[in-house]
Amino acid sequence: MAGSCPEDAPGVLADKRQQFGNRFLSDPARVFHHNAWDNVEWSEEQAAAAERKVQENSTQRVCQEKQVDYEINAHKYWNNFYKIHENGFFKDRHWLFTEFPELAPSQNQNHLKDWFLENKRSEVPECRNNEDGPSLIMEEQHKCSSKSLEHKTETPPVEENVTRKISDLEICADEFPGSSATYRILEVGCGVGNTVFPILQTNNDPGLFVYCCDFSSTAIELVQTNPEYDPSRCFAFVHDLCDEEKSYPVPKGSLDIIILIFVLSAIVPDKMQKAINRLSRLLKPGGMMLLRDYGRYDMAQLRFKKGQCLSGNFYVRGDGTRVYFFTQEELDTLFTTAGLEKVQNLVDRRLQVNRGKQLTMYRVWIQCKYCKPLLSSTS
Repeated sequence: MAGSCPEDAPGVLADKRQQFGNRFLSDPARVFHHNAWDNVEWSEEQAAAAERKVQENSTQRVCQEKQVDYEINAHKYWNNFYKIHENGFFKDRHWLFTEFPELAPSQNQNHLKDWFLENKRSEVPECRNNEDGPSLIMEEQHKCSSKSLEHKTETPPVEENVTRKISDLEICADEFPGSSATYRILEVGCGVGNTVFPILQTNNDPGLFVYCCDFSSTAIELVQTNPEYDPSRCFAFVHDLCDEEKSYPVPKGSLDIIILIFVLSAIVPDKMQKAINRLSRLLKPGGMMLLRDYGRYDMAQLRFKKGQCLSGNFYVRGDGTRVYFFTQEELDTLFTTAGLEKVQNLVDRRLQVNRGKQLTMYRVWIQCKYCKPLLSSTS
């Protein structure tokens, strides 16, 4: 299950802007001189107008019968999306290692704990940037790779068999995919792999193993049939992060990193806490959970019409997929309740510009890093 991907910014690894950005709009008359501006502060009037717009588009709710359909048949809506878009629409996330250096080779297990302790001592700014944002057409779509790859219809039988065997079993500490790895990363809601494949291509650590799962079986098939998919370094499997009965294919306390990029917002708010609790138990002490998702009053939220609201700040798109818009406080509560400690919780406010149409588009994203506490000397 993958969320929308307005965050898939253009650029190359060798030519990234600095992490906190350097393009600020000091003269409003120059707004159309660039495609995007960093750390744009909202006026009180703009914030009030956004709140009024959300109140307006929330007055008419989707009927209960349809809400039940969107929940029960959620996998069908995501499968339909990937059948339409496959893997040829979006660019890979070249901003990934700038925002999340924990995924790069230099941040492997011996460095992660030191990095965590150092950042806990540092004061974290309240706002940050990202790479230049994409065009307007991208913001209502979902995670897809930019590479045009041949779609193979046969899923490797080994992957199917392993997935079937591990789905309902308790995982043994020495009998699971990647059990010999020294550094393990899991992405939940991987889509067709536009986060996973850059990690595999960039991080050549021989001890690395990457797990990736998605709600959509069509998305996982696209990952497994991608020429870059290497079963010796990666294991892709279908998984519903809201399913309390289905186990992940790794034992508790075995993961160094869990990635959630525009995926938590796609599930029912009432199920988010239990999902995060289950994921938290998979982390090693010192392991990190990384999230990037929609913030409250993002342009995508303001563009919804009446009749698309499911509940407070939770909407259904025209294709039947759903999206929630978070506050920093909500995400902090989710992670800390799951026993994790805050390393970073930032609002990324960006002004994207369509110079051709003379349009301004205000984006609000939240980026979080939460760490599982290190074992105390007495435990």
